[in-house]
Amino acid sequence: MSVITARTLAAVGVTALLAGFAAVGPPAAASTAEARGAASPATAPSIATAGTGHEKAGVARVRGAGRIDYVYSPDDTIRFGVDAEALPFTRPLPGVELPGLPTDARGTVRISHHVQATGRTGWSVADVDCLVTGGGTATLTATVRRSNALDPGTRFGVSVQQGRQGQPDRLGFSWGVVNVAADTTGGLKASPVGSCMAPAPFAPVTEGGFTVRHTELPPLPAGSARPAEPHSRHHR
Repeated sequence: MSVITARTLAAVGVTALLAGFAAVGPPAAASTAEARGAASPATAPSIATAGTGHEKAGVARVRGAGRIDYVYSPDDTIRFGVDAEALPFTRPLPGVELPGLPTDARGTVRISHHVQATGRTGWSVADVDCLVTGGGTATLTATVRRSNALDPGTRFGVSVQQGRQGQPDRLGFSWGVVNVAADTTGGLKASPVGSCMAPAPFAPVTEGGFTVRHTELPPLPAGSARPAEPHSRHHR
């Protein structure tokens, strides 16, 4: 690894992960996780998904649980559980005539990261707010409800790809190696995560698995105004 690459990764938190922080989210949370310590069995949530209990037929959804192989933490045990379901136009936004977005969703994401070098485990439980699918791939975002590593209300993104023709499922997340921007001092910082924003699913799933059910975007509610056309600069 070059010096430049090492410094870049350090700035966005990968070095902290390799050093043994039980971080389960964006880099800024690493010191918080260290201060709060390891999760006890009584507080760390199960990663298994049980379903929402009120599934709707014909809507986009992602379900499953599994362990991933993250190249920068090869000795750690990192698990994700996802149970997300589309619920279009249910989260009104200020100044928007529509009753929400076509990608509105509900559900739960559970994450645990056990760091082999320290014996610490970081964990988070988060509420899904956005889901969009394309074939066997989905991106979703969720905001933290409970965690020993992140502040409540922190939003993160997750991508899931259901493996085809014998290929493994894959998963990506919006911290560590992506979502970087320059700050006012010329350094690097993690950017806020927008709705449904997540990177390509870069990490293979080595245990467990995920199912992605794709559906097309829904029609607008009756009487709604047509969305604005894409900005002309995208057609230049």
